[in-house]
Amino acid sequence: MSARRGVEVEPDVRAAGGVVRRTRRHRGRRRVEVLLVHRPRYDDWTFPKGKRDKDDRDDLATARREVEEETGFACTAGDEIGMTRYRDQRGRDKLVRYWTMELSPGATGDDFEPNREVDELRWCRPDEAVRLLTYEHDRVLLERVRDLRR
Repeated sequence: MSARRGVEVEPDVRAAGGVVRRTRRHRGRRRVEVLLVHRPRYDDWTFPKGKRDKDDRDDLATARREVEEETGFACTAGDEIGMTRYRDQRGRDKLVRYWTMELSPGATGDDFEPNREVDELRWCRPDEAVRLLTYEHDRVLLERVRDLRR
């Protein structure tokens, strides 16, 4: 966290998102995949996330809403896995909190429809995701999710 003289400084922008996981059977073995989204505006691969709205009651509500808006998938939130803090493209101090998320029961995650924010998504094994993710802070989050699986 950023601080001035020992006092926590509220970020200019609050946001939240999720690291969405699913488990698939592949050649008789269980395989965990994570969801990455491609945002054409930034030409990046990242986890679904977005800014807090005045109607969101808390950061977790923001995370759930943003994941559903960007992917079309309603998800169940699990553990909070951490936060990132950085300067956005406008130079503002941005804080993003993340939770692990699972698809709702019965959902496959295969019925994505492109929207104004996300034009493509990919389900990847964690080792593939590490190579595809654009930002180092996302790779650090992914490592935390791997730690939660042990």
